[in-house]
Amino acid sequence: MTTNLAAVWAALEDLADPEIPVVSLRDLGILRDVREGPDGLEVVITPTYSGCPAMSQIEDDVRSTLEKCGIPARVVTQLAPAWTTDWMTESGKEKLRAYGIAPPHATPAGSSVVRFIAKPAQTPAVPCPHCGSANTVETSHFGSTACKALYKCRDCQEPFDYFKPY
Repeated sequence: MTTNLAAVWAALEDLADPEIPVVSLRDLGILRDVREGPDGLEVVITPTYSGCPAMSQIEDDVRSTLEKCGIPARVVTQLAPAWTTDWMTESGKEKLRAYGIAPPHATPAGSSVVRFIAKPAQTPAVPCPHCGSANTVETSHFGSTACKALYKCRDCQEPFDYFKPY
């Protein structure tokens, strides 16, 4: 019997990221595919970076959600192509902003995840998700998780995470 793939997508639609509970795995682009594999249903997830400590929790959450719906499935972690912030939905970016995390800038067309040249001297300003000011500064390249940087707004003085573009 073939499982209705649309029903699986619907069951997983609102499954929250364990590190940022206001945004779904689908909004973040971590939930990549639902497909019929050679051994049955497969749900494909891709980590935001290869060492993401939340991946085992995400896999457990996907499996548990599907079990509650009576849907047997195998969760497949796929590393290639590498996750990119371009996979985030606009809705997900707005949810990050409302939660106090600055969403990533768009990655330049033709850019690669691997960069062998120095950062450009001029990087785009990261607007503060609290007050909207562009008068911000990076205080640490790593924030609450490795996929985010820690920033501070010079106007409202609030610290915030910035989801780094990849």
